Amino acid sequence: MNNLLTTTVAVVVAGLCSTGAMAGDFTANASVSNNYLWRGLTQTQNEPAVSGGIDYGHESGLYVGTWVSNVEYGDSDSYSYENDIYVGYAGEYEGIGYDIGYLYYNYDEDNDIDFGEVYGSLSYMNFSVTAWLFAHTEANESIGVGATGSDYDFDFGSAYYLEGNYAYEIKEGLELGLHVGYHNGDFVDAFNFADGTDDYVDWNVSISKAGFGFVVSGTDLDDSPSGLQNDQIKYVVSYSFDIDL
Repeated sequence: MNNLLTTTVAVVVAGLCSTGAMAGDFTANASVSNNYLWRGLTQTQNEPAVSGGIDYGHESGLYVGTWVSNVEYGDSDSYSYENDIYVGYAGEYEGIGYDIGYLYYNYDEDNDIDFGEVYGSLSYMNFSVTAWLFAHTEANESIGVGATGSDYDFDFGSAYYLEGNYAYEIKEGLELGLHVGYHNGDFVDAFNFADGTDDYVDWNVSISKAGFGFVVSGTDLDDSPSGLQNDQIKYVVSYSFDIDL
């Protein structure tokens, strides 16, 4: 999912959309990678992804945008795309950056899994922390009966994702990124696993320069669902670029 407040550098990771549009300007972005990871989990069954989006940033700090990528889940052919729509407000006060907003994740019409999150982020120098709070979904809570023995809880705030990030310029144009995140809640299981796994930790280390990115990513999960290699280290290579419109 192309998520605001970038946690990895120059890589599709649903990818967190850039809020760096110039004041009052439109920008576009495009990226290609050998995998699409979102919070440490593949969204394309470890196959390549192509993505792109358009953002508008106002001098007041308000921004809006949309982003789309191919996706693939399990054995189902009904998933083909993810389209994210977001709106937020970002600024800085005495050296501390802040960003708050709402992000809606939209998938193929037949899947009834669209959902939304609200988020808030604080940053200082090279460090940032972000909280993502589950807001709503069109999914039915009773889909949890078969997996967990009881209905899921899809109320506002019933799931969340917390992350910490650090970026460091090793030398001019070459940046190192460090990330760790924790995902918890019934929707975590409903969307990703459907086997009772409702929390996990993910991490990654990234290197980027001039649009090229390389990420080493892992989680504390076992291989569930089978075949997605959640228990293995994943390596993502990407190239992305921005265009002022």
